[in-house]
Amino acid sequence: MHAYEFKTVVHNGLIHIPEHLSDENLTSVRVILLADTVNKVSEPDKNKFTAMRLKTQGFTFDREAIHAR
Repeated sequence: MHAYEFKTVVHNGLIHIPEHLSDENLTSVRVILLADTVNKVSEPDKNKFTAMRLKTQGFTFDREAIHAR
């Protein structure tokens, strides 16, 4: 196994292998991804209320059964 290191830019989720490595007849490769920058994923605000809709047509509410629990 040989190891090659190079820097490249990701375009639409694809990486480009430099031409000097494409001449090596690479048929199977192992990719280890080390990102230079970290994109922080924002968590949803737990205190924020979002509207929701329930379809209750045809559903019967039994107040006694609810309070029995």
